[in-house]
Amino acid sequence: MKIDLTVDGMAVTAEVDPGETLLPFLRRLGAASVKNGCDNGDCGACAVLVDGRAVNACLFFAAKAAGSEITTAEALAGADGLHPLQTASLDLGAVQCGFCTPGILMTALDLLAYNPDPTEEEVRHWLAANYCRCTGWVKPVEAVLAAASMLREQEAS
Repeated sequence: MKIDLTVDGMAVTAEVDPGETLLPFLRRLGAASVKNGCDNGDCGACAVLVDGRAVNACLFFAAKAAGSEITTAEALAGADGLHPLQTASLDLGAVQCGFCTPGILMTALDLLAYNPDPTEEEVRHWLAANYCRCTGWVKPVEAVLAAASMLREQEAS
């Protein structure tokens, strides 16, 4: 079946198989940041935004995304440079192997849209759906809190 949707700001019309999830669909479109960590919704490595909300692409049927706006980590950096979440993650050492990083960034982006001034506890709660073997969670949490501060400063100016 053919679906129309927006992926990272670009209109897309594409064929999808009835049982196909967003994970292989987005990979086919070139979204290398959408990782297959578990293929059953346990790790969050494939997290993307669907109409602004984080979902696991391995569980979300591509056909259900018809008419939606999909955002992957590829769309985070803009003409002005890296998104504050990316900058803070790099600056604070929250990126180790990088496999889980795109999913963490997309989940954090959803959190910061919902709550631009989260507590450490709230960040930990939201990131609990993402599995990371490398960082120990201190650095990613610090990065999200730093990015939240950067975004609030940008908003104020």
